[in-house]
Amino acid sequence: MAAHQFLQPRMPSMVFLVMIMVVGMGACGMAGSLERTIRRINQKGPFLGIVIPNSFQMSPLLNSSSFKPDPQLSNYLDISGKRFRIGRVEDKKVIMVMTGLSMLNAGVTTQLLLTLFRIKGVVHYGIAGNANPGLQIGDVTVPRYWAHTGLWTWQKYGDGAGDDLPTGTKTSRSTTPEQIRGTPEEVVPVNGVPEEVQEAFWVPVDRHYLAVSEKLKELKLERCVNATTCLPRPPVVAIVERGITSNIFVDNKAYREFLYSKFNATAVDMETAAVALICLQQRTPFIAIRSLSDLAGGGSSLSNEASTFGNLAAQNVVDAVIKFVQLLGS
Repeated sequence: MAAHQFLQPRMPSMVFLVMIMVVGMGACGMAGSLERTIRRINQKGPFLGIVIPNSFQMSPLLNSSSFKPDPQLSNYLDISGKRFRIGRVEDKKVIMVMTGLSMLNAGVTTQLLLTLFRIKGVVHYGIAGNANPGLQIGDVTVPRYWAHTGLWTWQKYGDGAGDDLPTGTKTSRSTTPEQIRGTPEEVVPVNGVPEEVQEAFWVPVDRHYLAVSEKLKELKLERCVNATTCLPRPPVVAIVERGITSNIFVDNKAYREFLYSKFNATAVDMETAAVALICLQQRTPFIAIRSLSDLAGGGSSLSNEASTFGNLAAQNVVDAVIKFVQLLGS
């Protein structure tokens, strides 16, 4: 079965109920009109979903010549505070949506995208902190795995990796010799048994998408913010092992070193794992592309580097995403 077949609104009544929920109870007429609009959009699908944290990171794509809004589908559709932009990137049909900061916003938005529209796969992109001393600001990373590392259990003194957590789970990952242990998420796949949870810690990106991203390594990226402010070397696209997410903006040298030593993490952000976990539950192909905007506390103590290199990082990741979409088969 094709991946996007899992994602189509298979039952009109389900979509109608969702419409009532998002526009308000009792607004059946408005919900019916919205359902008809969604049906019309979905008839043009399936689409590639592009999920972006905020307007700062979305603007370079919206303003690029590669993005063309679809005037026949009204360019965008506003639902429950979210604007779903319908168009094409490099002639590929896309629906773009901005999530807002943090895992909650990213998860809710991704779920809404996959529930309402015919989405064949999700590309999530943005900027991130860099915990990997082997890479520099401006590099664009494509991690093979993502995890939510903000879900912790603080154990009793003396307990270690061999001891069960209070929740009873036996598959959590040890992060330190004692006391602090990362805990896996609980997921219920869309085609699974309701309320029968599975555990997930490291969520892999789609194999095909990852193979396509390998072709980005020759992409030329911006090196200079202006005539006097440049990076030490030209940025590169790197396939890395792991990216991690939590509702923490990391700007602390010790915590950065902990994340790298314990998780072998490169990209550190606040949204991607939520998108990954929703796509895992919905059986939707997924990849995340994150440009490194700062050193997550590993650089100067005077200021975070994102204030200087954030715009450059945002443009570099958009350039990589445009090229990725261009290389992606229809």
